[in-house]
Amino acid sequence: MQSLENHFLVAMPNLDDPMFKRTVIYVCEHNEEGAMGLIVNQTIDVDVSNLLSRISIDHDEHHPAATDTIFNGGPVQTDRGFVLHTPIPGKKWSSSLNLSDELSVTTSKDILEQLTTKQSPEKFMIVLGYANWSPGQLEQELTENSWLTIPATTGLIFDIPPNLRWETAVQQLGINTWQLSSAVGHA
Repeated sequence: MQSLENHFLVAMPNLDDPMFKRTVIYVCEHNEEGAMGLIVNQTIDVDVSNLLSRISIDHDEHHPAATDTIFNGGPVQTDRGFVLHTPIPGKKWSSSLNLSDELSVTTSKDILEQLTTKQSPEKFMIVLGYANWSPGQLEQELTENSWLTIPATTGLIFDIPPNLRWETAVQQLGINTWQLSSAVGHA
């Protein structure tokens, strides 16, 4: 199977696991060793300012980004943070990975120190935790019709309100949500 890196997994209605129901997951890594992704449409009741205060990072609580919501990225290592962001040409953080020309992920503290300054990425979201699949597990879930897949776009991540991302992702496939069935079958 070809890699689904830089794609979205869009939960089908029959996926009734409360953690993944109606989720949109950005796939950061997918290879023979498994897959790793970040849920991009489940917010938690914490904002950037609150999180930075909790981890003792000085910040400007009046900066517009200070009120941005934090996201639940998945059930694994929920105390581990990821900043999904647009790259800044020429800027390197201690621990960053370019996922595409338009998207990077950084896990180091140095980016957190910049989020409420002029050195902040233009667009970003903080995600706590992640989702992962062992070798062959995601492929099995795809054959069970648990997920739809579409190429990822930064517009869906940064420009669509979180509560509309699942429906928007389904519509990008040319499907209305009412057309999705929770029944599974193969011809």
